[in-house]
Amino acid sequence: MTDPIADMLTRIRNALAVNKPEVFMPYSKMKEGIAVILKDYDYIEGFEKTVKGGHDQLRIVLRYSKPRVPAISNMKRVSTPGKRMYVSKEKIPTVLQNFGIAIISTSQGLMANHEARKRRLGGEIVCEIY
Repeated sequence: MTDPIADMLTRIRNALAVNKPEVFMPYSKMKEGIAVILKDYDYIEGFEKTVKGGHDQLRIVLRYSKPRVPAISNMKRVSTPGKRMYVSKEKIPTVLQNFGIAIISTSQGLMANHEARKRRLGGEIVCEIY
């Protein structure tokens, strides 16, 4: 697998498309950091690290606002392994006029664009979610 973050977003997107209550994926600290941000902004119900088949897995419980209406309408990978996208503290993007979030990898860890703007930190734009 060349891009595990894109795989994570695709697994979540596919699970939401068929109204699954949860999704499993291989565990990594980066994926857990993204899940923490999604939980903080109420895009998912919760997550936990589990062991399945002798391997660490990340279990994400998805959120639906009404029956069969997912809380996440779109997820987009911005920075890819072949084309990294970095922004300075002055050019942190707004997503859907601040109704969505951009997850940014900064020198102080992963954070949403609102938090990065508040702390005046730039970094790599990992993905956009709305």
